[in-house]
Amino acid sequence: MSTSKKLVVNLSETLYIEFNKALQKDSKKRSEFFREAIILYIEEKKRLSYIDEMKQGYLEMAELNLEIADMGFEIDIKDFKDYEVKLSESDLSNDNNSEKRRYILC
Repeated sequence: MSTSKKLVVNLSETLYIEFNKALQKDSKKRSEFFREAIILYIEEKKRLSYIDEMKQGYLEMAELNLEIADMGFEIDIKDFKDYEVKLSESDLSNDNNSEKRRYILC
């Protein structure tokens, strides 16, 4: 018993004429032409689906990367503020060497 299946296709007159021209140009049998066309169609659909999945993945990662970057900035800002507090604490009002100390700390 054959594992192949028969397929009936209805085409408009214009498409049928174009189809016959393509068959003559490529010197292929009709069944071979349809088999290749179906394979190409399925492969292209898979490729487009893969591209859509990748696009969606990049969009999801963009949001995650933005959150991670924001966390990094928050830590940097906190560290910078802590550093400024330490600098301001090092300048004592009765300290005669505050100019020199500020220069060393910076």
